[in-house]
Amino acid sequence: MNESTRAPALRERLQRIIDTLCDGLVERDEAARLVLLAALAGEHSLLIGPPGTAKSELARRLHRAFAEARYFERLLTRFSVPEELFGPLSISALEQDRYERQTAGFLPEASIAFIDEVFKANSAILNALLTLLNEREFDNGAGRQRCPLVSVVGATNEVPDDEVAEAFFDRFLVRLVIEPVSPAGFARLLELPVNGVAPDIDAPLTEDDRVALVAAAAGVAVPEDVRGLLAELRAQRREQGAAVSDRRWVKIMALLRTAAACDGRASVSVWDLHLLPPCLAADTETQTELEAWLTARLGVDTAFSPERITRAVEAFEAQLTAEQQANDLDFDDSGRLRFSPDDMAGDLADDIGDAKGGAAALRMSYQRRRRYGAIHIQARTDQIDALCVRLAAYRDTLGHDRRDLAAHAGASLWMAPAFAAAALRHLDDTGAALNQLEGRLRAARAGFEALPRLDTDPGTVPDLVRYD
Repeated sequence: MNESTRAPALRERLQRIIDTLCDGLVERDEAARLVLLAALAGEHSLLIGPPGTAKSELARRLHRAFAEARYFERLLTRFSVPEELFGPLSISALEQDRYERQTAGFLPEASIAFIDEVFKANSAILNALLTLLNEREFDNGAGRQRCPLVSVVGATNEVPDDEVAEAFFDRFLVRLVIEPVSPAGFARLLELPVNGVAPDIDAPLTEDDRVALVAAAAGVAVPEDVRGLLAELRAQRREQGAAVSDRRWVKIMALLRTAAACDGRASVSVWDLHLLPPCLAADTETQTELEAWLTARLGVDTAFSPERITRAVEAFEAQLTAEQQANDLDFDDSGRLRFSPDDMAGDLADDIGDAKGGAAALRMSYQRRRRYGAIHIQARTDQIDALCVRLAAYRDTLGHDRRDLAAHAGASLWMAPAFAAAALRHLDDTGAALNQLEGRLRAARAGFEALPRLDTDPGTVPDLVRYD
């Protein structure tokens, strides 16, 4: 089967697998998708949440997505010993003075594993797991054993903050906070059978499928706009004091490539970045902040953000007000300061009394509104016209991005509907805000055109209005 026919077939199978993983579970769709995607990328997932929230069920269903996958599951306690995960010591090897374990049926020979309460393991177990999870190797006696491990799903109620735990925590690329079912989903939860049987997965993935997917992901391109956004996000994380390790960024890139390959795409899309919050943070608050950052940033050119355009509009409005209110001293044709005409002085004296003969005194002329030449006004309106042309072009781009997002959300296996809806709303709001700002710009343009005109244009071009 060639690649052009394999990609759609694989995508359809993955969609059926996702549907089956989610079948009979309430509000676990996103967790099921991300756990599967992490496994397809060869990464590990950590489910963080209280007991009874279907964490173990997700892991058990995941292993059925892979044909002939050897599954291993263990609940750890502070009394757990290495034999429970890595196998008992080999008696025959001991008789030959070798310290080796019988790993058959244990974690070193598993493809998919679920380790519950994973942080309750002692440091000896955690250190062995560090090597196994990161390098897919297990130190068995004097030698290192290559392990077929595809993905580990860990579960915990809380994440400890000691050094060993932090290093182990970093091995899980996808970290999902699993909350109890919301009030909105509670009615559906009550309808579930007590001991429901998970449905069988039709056409689980074979090793050949995984190898083909890895090869396809390696060929997925990463456009410059995606790289730029990742660089911005990396800087944002550093500013927040939550720097992400270089190793994690490399793994994130592999995850994005895998997501694109699963969809049959040849390149990563900026919309794939919605997958990043659970890769960059492990708590709900920070993940929500990252989702908001991405929602506001994806598809929106910062040069045309409503905030920047607002500054430009305000600059033109302020310039218009200044020019409308500017006064000039009045000079006569000979260049001398003009004094007030007699009728004005007389009127003024009548209003306030003229006991001291003020009406007869010469008065400095009233200041008159400044007048402007056609070239000055043309320069102002030309600058506004140029900005309006750029805004119109950007509105077209915004419309294209909106259609692109809608198409991506409809075709992607991995995009959460809630994120797609929020991003679409943000693009719509951005477009509406820009329309409103363009209206203010055009009103300012009309104001410049209505400025008092000089009879003779001195040909003076004003400095540009600065707004950046």
